[in-house]
Amino acid sequence: MANVSTPLPPLTAKDFATDQEVRWCPGCGDYSILAQVQKVMPGIGVPRENIVIISGIGCSSRFPYYMNTYGMHSIHGRATAVASGLKAARPELSVWIVTGDGDSLSIGGNHTIHLLRRNFDVNILLFNNQIYGLTKGQYSPTSEEHKVTKSTPFGSIDHPFNPLALAMGADATFIARSMDRDPKHLQEMLTRANAHKGASFLEIYQNCNIFNDGAFEVFTEKSSKAEEGLFLQQGQPLVFGASQNKGVKLDGFKPVVVSLDEGHSKDDLWVHDDKDFYKAQILVRMFDNPLRDGHLPRPFGVFYETERACYEDVMKMQIDEVIATKGKGNLDKLLRGNEVWEIH
Repeated sequence: MANVSTPLPPLTAKDFATDQEVRWCPGCGDYSILAQVQKVMPGIGVPRENIVIISGIGCSSRFPYYMNTYGMHSIHGRATAVASGLKAARPELSVWIVTGDGDSLSIGGNHTIHLLRRNFDVNILLFNNQIYGLTKGQYSPTSEEHKVTKSTPFGSIDHPFNPLALAMGADATFIARSMDRDPKHLQEMLTRANAHKGASFLEIYQNCNIFNDGAFEVFTEKSSKAEEGLFLQQGQPLVFGASQNKGVKLDGFKPVVVSLDEGHSKDDLWVHDDKDFYKAQILVRMFDNPLRDGHLPRPFGVFYETERACYEDVMKMQIDEVIATKGKGNLDKLLRGNEVWEIH
């Protein structure tokens, strides 16, 4: 009699929770991000044993302990390097990198940009709280200028990184932004990032209520969110405002805010296309300099997505081609190569 396998029951968010006590400060935005990731995971169609969470060092890097999947709490700034090696060796795995603005943009900045340009098929979740939280409140690479912290008592003189502009410069194939206090939007962005074939870079505004409370308050509070945030939708005009009566249009290459109550219509507005490389360059820069650009809303959503071959796929093709044409390699011969000479 033939064996008939019994279908496994569908997974739920609880299946991705562990028995470990979640040890973040009460009120930390990491709790919400963890909850949204656990809610999204059952829908990606990947068995838990094929999902890996890799983190570096920082508050966010506790993540692997709280996800009932495989994982690794690696070293400072090197989560992207560890994940690259894993994806190269086991390309069938779903690899997620959880990192912070200090971990991935300071000591790990070099690894981050090279992972993006190589385009491994992994998902980077960058928790940006604009501070070093684990080490108790020093300024980070994304802290604003003049930020007073324990390490900058007279105000930071550093110019901060713009994470999404950095990702664009590294030729990332998927760039998006969300926030901890908008669960629905965050779930949508996590799902989009997972669906992308290539390196997805998702910046998540995360509130550190102990050392940098309220850093993103204007984008998360109901009283100001609609006026300060611009939520990008593919094929739709850039409209925002509590009454949806404001929009963004391009004056040449410069974005400007117009009123839909004062002679402008939606037909005048910039229509979002996340495949447009050049407009994405403008979008990621919209909040850099209010004195230069005027007061612009902060965009959230998918800024840019494109297709490019993944590193692990091209590497496998190269290996297969070499084996097919030259047979299995000889390690001794490879190590000696052509750079051998005799000294008399």
